[in-house]
Amino acid sequence: MKVLVCDKLADSAVQAMRDAGLEVVVKTGMTPEELVATVPGFHVAIVRSATKFRKPAIDAATDMKLIVRGGVGLDNIDVEYAEAKGIKVMNTPAASSASVAELALGFMFALARSIPQATASMKAGKWEKKQFEGIELAGKTLGVIGAGRIGAELIKRANALGMNCIFYRRTPTEMPGARQVPLEELLRTSDFISMHVPLTPETANMLSREQFAMMKDGVYIVHCGRGGTVDEEALLEALNSGKVAGAALDVFAEEPTNNMALVSHPNVICSPHIGAQTKEAQDRVGDEVASIVIEFAKAHAG
Repeated sequence: MKVLVCDKLADSAVQAMRDAGLEVVVKTGMTPEELVATVPGFHVAIVRSATKFRKPAIDAATDMKLIVRGGVGLDNIDVEYAEAKGIKVMNTPAASSASVAELALGFMFALARSIPQATASMKAGKWEKKQFEGIELAGKTLGVIGAGRIGAELIKRANALGMNCIFYRRTPTEMPGARQVPLEELLRTSDFISMHVPLTPETANMLSREQFAMMKDGVYIVHCGRGGTVDEEALLEALNSGKVAGAALDVFAEEPTNNMALVSHPNVICSPHIGAQTKEAQDRVGDEVASIVIEFAKAHAG
């Protein structure tokens, strides 16, 4: 079985698949046109977030049986179209949950204590001690929108800090250490709001002007979910008005982002979609991807 690795994958995972007798070709950084030209003859494709597996590539992948997304979201794959063509689509939702939750929590500390701004001030040769009075996380209300695996990991950590955790999810869900509430209640009562929903037609711009208007004055927004679920123009307006005291963003509607008005805002801290970029998460993603592909190959041998 021929396997095409389209995005960076742990070397150990590539070796594990080769040791299992699979023919593995690593070809990263392809343009959409190069992907279309490359996929014929391959039975399995492995992608992360960079490669977009859209209809043209799926149409060209006449021998494809499986597409594996190393990570959580599947918005870079036309899943329904692939499955209609008889191609199975799988992901590794658990592998990076802890890493993304830790980044979200790190962002919350950074917002509460102005850590990036204080660092920049010091590097500029200043000593602005009185400029950086912060707040404690203990006793604050954290509202998690989309309490799946990542949201649950964040809630577990926030509980340890003495935060009051609430969450919104469309389906009734039991979540240790947190109370499920309607979205409007979460927006009205949260001191920190952390986004963890996939990008779908229903969640596109889920936080927009109407939702920001419902929030507490001085709320903090943390976004380590999926770009496009927060209306960036509305967020910038809320930052400029002071409705939002600060925002921490790891994902953007367009990546790489060109929204420099938002990125350069003094009350915004940001990173280039690094939620899963820890050694531990990368190893777990690689291990899980390799396991999925090897088991699939065994099941379809001959």
